[in-house]
Amino acid sequence: MIMLTVRGAGKRYGETRVLEGLDLEFGSGVYGLLAPNGAGKTTLLKMLAGLLPPTEGEILYDRQPLAALDERYREVLGYLPQRFGYYPNDTPLKYMQYLAAIKGMDRRESLKRSEELLDLVALGEVKRKKMKTFSGGMIQRVGIAQALLNDPRVLILDEPTAGLDPKERARFRRLLTRLGRDRTVILSTHVVSDVESAANEILMLKDGRLFAKDRPEAVCEVLNRRVYETKLTDAEIDEFRNRHVILAERGEPGGWSVRFAVSEETRPFESWQAVEPGLEDVFLYVYRDAEQGKKPAATSWKSGVNV
Repeated sequence: MIMLTVRGAGKRYGETRVLEGLDLEFGSGVYGLLAPNGAGKTTLLKMLAGLLPPTEGEILYDRQPLAALDERYREVLGYLPQRFGYYPNDTPLKYMQYLAAIKGMDRRESLKRSEELLDLVALGEVKRKKMKTFSGGMIQRVGIAQALLNDPRVLILDEPTAGLDPKERARFRRLLTRLGRDRTVILSTHVVSDVESAANEILMLKDGRLFAKDRPEAVCEVLNRRVYETKLTDAEIDEFRNRHVILAERGEPGGWSVRFAVSEETRPFESWQAVEPGLEDVFLYVYRDAEQGKKPAATSWKSGVNV
């Protein structure tokens, strides 16, 4: 079932066009939004949350425009911005109860829900401690809990794993997988591994347009048989960097271990070992710097893009 629909949506700020021509559909599942800084990720999430109206096109929930739904949409929406406001002297439980009152939730039910969610994000033991004593990762977990307070049908998370340690991120990925079974979950992140294992679909923005929307494994196929690893000497490394897109490199005694991507026309050397491309390889290749090889010739995922 399709919950959110984006039709020809775009956003301009004065003469500056941030997004244009977006056509998207979101059903139940986890959608990972990937793009470099300044590519319009936060703008798109704010539009999907109903906080920013599109300059052109429209966004619908259950086939009704967000502008017409207004408060009814907020009742089914959970949203975590990059930075959320809170009072440092509040406890997580008090903060959650404050937000529940704003949402018009029953006090007794909201208290039970708040405690369950704080347990879910591993903050149950500190739910009555002041948040000014919390680490950045603990504050972020409070933010994740508040986004789930009203048991939303649409959950939008902007950089939810910022400040989380690896153990907390693993717990969060498991939570995402469970949530995405019966609701729409859309998140942006710079930690590619957080969406590679949990997302049903990956969305990539490039030049203000949708570059890709597909399953993670399908997105990775664009670099199939084009990612290799090899060993290089100190004398070889500089010329090699100029000729190929370096995805990772590690200095070793007597030389370098390099992971890199090549164009479709490149014939591999016997010393190159082919490896399976990952989502991070695709991210680094698609958004590579201009000086690091040739830029992609097209900006449409479905048009036989020659990246």
